[in-house]
Amino acid sequence: MMRDLLQQTPSLGNALWFFLAAVVLLVILLGFVTYAIYFERKVIGWMQARIGPNRVGPLGLLQTVADVAKLLIKEDTRPKHADKALYALAPILAYAPAFAVLAVLPFTETLQFADLGIGILYYIALSGITVLGVITAGWASNNKYSLIGGLRSAAQMISYEVPLVMSVVGVVLMTGSMNLREIVLAQQDVWNFIPQFLGFAVFLVAAQAELNRTPFDLPEAESELVGGYHVEYSGFRFAMFMLAEYVYMFGMGAMVTILFFGGWLPIHPALSFIPGIVWFAVKLLLYVFLQFWLRATMPRPRVDQLMSFAWKVLLPVALLNILITAVVISYQSGMI
Repeated sequence: MMRDLLQQTPSLGNALWFFLAAVVLLVILLGFVTYAIYFERKVIGWMQARIGPNRVGPLGLLQTVADVAKLLIKEDTRPKHADKALYALAPILAYAPAFAVLAVLPFTETLQFADLGIGILYYIALSGITVLGVITAGWASNNKYSLIGGLRSAAQMISYEVPLVMSVVGVVLMTGSMNLREIVLAQQDVWNFIPQFLGFAVFLVAAQAELNRTPFDLPEAESELVGGYHVEYSGFRFAMFMLAEYVYMFGMGAMVTILFFGGWLPIHPALSFIPGIVWFAVKLLLYVFLQFWLRATMPRPRVDQLMSFAWKVLLPVALLNILITAVVISYQSGMI
C-alpha cells in the first residue's frame, strides 16, 4: 500500500526518501562525533605517553557513550539572572547550522542532498550563523567570563572568515564555478592543493580558527576564562555546543577534501575500483587526525597575536594567491 501511494505521488516519495537519507546521515554523524571524541582522547594519550579511556567497555569504546548519557540525564541548571529566552536559544543557533551545511556536500558523484550552483557560498553563509549562537551564549549567561569568551569568538571567527573565503577564490577561478560537485570533477588530472598550495595553506589555518580548535581555542580558554562562552551551560545544552564543534569538524574536513583533495576521486585511475565513498572517508579522516595531532602539540597564542596573524599574514597571502591565479589563468587563455 505504501509503495503504491509513493508511486502515485512522486513528490511524497522523494520527500520520504530525503527524510530517510537525512536520518541515516544524522545517525552516521552521531556515531562519528561519539568515536571522534574517543579517538581524540586515545590519540592524544598515545602522543603524550598516557593510556586514555580504557575502562568502560572493551578498550574503553563505551566511555564516550557513558559521557553522553551522563550529559543527557544531568540536571539542567541556569544562572538566576540569565536571559531565559536567549540562554535557551543560543545552543540551537550554534548547532543547527552545523547540520544544515551538510546538505550541499557531495560525498560521491551521486550521493548529495542538494546540488546547488553556489554550494561554497551556501556553506560559508550558514556556518557564519554559528557565531551568533556563541555571542548569544556569552551575553545571555550574565557572566563576565562568558561575555569575554563570546566577544573573543566574534572577533576571531569574523576575522578568520575573511581569509578563509579569500583562499577559496583561487579554486573558484580555476574551476569557473562555485558548485562543489563541479569543483571535484575539475580535479580529474591534478588535485587543487598542488596548483593552489598557498590557498590551501591559508584555508587550513583559517579553518582551524573557525572551528575554535587548538591552538585557536581562545574563546573557551580555561586558563583565562574558566571555560569561556559556555561556562554557564550544563547537561544537554552543553552537549549541543560540543556536538556543533565536532559536526563542523566533519563538515570542514569534507570541504578540505572537496576543494583541495579531489573529493571522491582516487589517487590514481588504476585504483578507481575502490568506491568513491571510501576515498572520501579516508581523506576526511586524515584531516580529523590532523586536528588531534595539532591539539596534542601546539601551544595557544595570545589574543593580539591571533588577530595580527589573520590580518597581517593570512589575508595578504590569500590576496597574493588570487593575484597569481588570475595572472596564470589570463596567460593561459592568451589575454596577456
